[in-house]
Amino acid sequence: MNTLLLSLLSLAIILFIAAFFKKDRVAKLEEDLEQLTLTHMQDIYLLKKKIKILEEEFLVEDFPMSPLPAQKTKKQQAPINEILKNQVLSLYQQGLSLKQISAQSTLSTEIITEIIEKSLRGSTYE
Repeated sequence: MNTLLLSLLSLAIILFIAAFFKKDRVAKLEEDLEQLTLTHMQDIYLLKKKIKILEEEFLVEDFPMSPLPAQKTKKQQAPINEILKNQVLSLYQQGLSLKQISAQSTLSTEIITEIIEKSLRGSTYE
C-alpha cells in the first residue's frame, strides 16, 4: 500500500512539473486574437479615412465652386501707379504688343488697352 501511495505521489509531482513546461494554448490564442483585433482596427481606420476622402471629392464634384470673376470692375481695381502707366506707354511707343507689355508690367491686356486709349485721348487714367 505504501508503494502505491508513493508511486501515485511521485506521478502527481511529475505531472505537476510537466504542467509548468507545457505551452499555454490559451495564452497563445489570446495573443493571436489581440493581434487580429489590432490589424482589424487598423484596416477599419484606413477604410474610414479613404471613405472620407472619397466623400469630399464627391461633394466637390456635386457642388462646383462658382468661377471667380476674370477681372475686377473699375470700382474694385486698385489705383495704378503713375510709374507703371508711364512704363506701359513707353513700351507701347516702342512697338511692343499688348501681350509683351502685359508680361512686363503684370497688368491685364484690358487695363493696358484702357491706359493707352486714355493716353491717346489726352485724359489721365483713374
